[in-house]
Amino acid sequence: MNTLIFFVGAIALAAAASLPTPAPPGQKVAILKQTSEIDPEGSYQYSYEAENGISVEEAGHSSGTAENAVVASGNFKYTGPDGVPYSIQYVADENGFQPQGAHLPVAPTPPPIPAYIARALDWIAAHPAPPEKQF
Repeated sequence: MNTLIFFVGAIALAAAASLPTPAPPGQKVAILKQTSEIDPEGSYQYSYEAENGISVEEAGHSSGTAENAVVASGNFKYTGPDGVPYSIQYVADENGFQPQGAHLPVAPTPPPIPAYIARALDWIAAHPAPPEKQF
């Protein structure tokens, strides 16, 4: 029995040791893989993977609007201090930064509009106010 407990404990310890851990502040982390491409017309993409398990990918391009905003999408992955792997996918455009991940909270769905409010809104839309008289 003691051998079994020791064996299970050794496996758990080995599994925990193999998890990537964040580097302490000031400690350097090696980049294992890195790519970067920039197009003169405004599109780009980059990615990198670090030895501590962090990986990042992003691609973007000019929106083509008068403001010439950038539209980007990508993802990043890391293992938190709690040992749990986290993954975020995102889009950043004229609507702002929009992350998605299984661990992120989601806003509740608003309740449906009550029938009497919907009828009132329909009546208001069908009977617009007359234009105000100019004096």
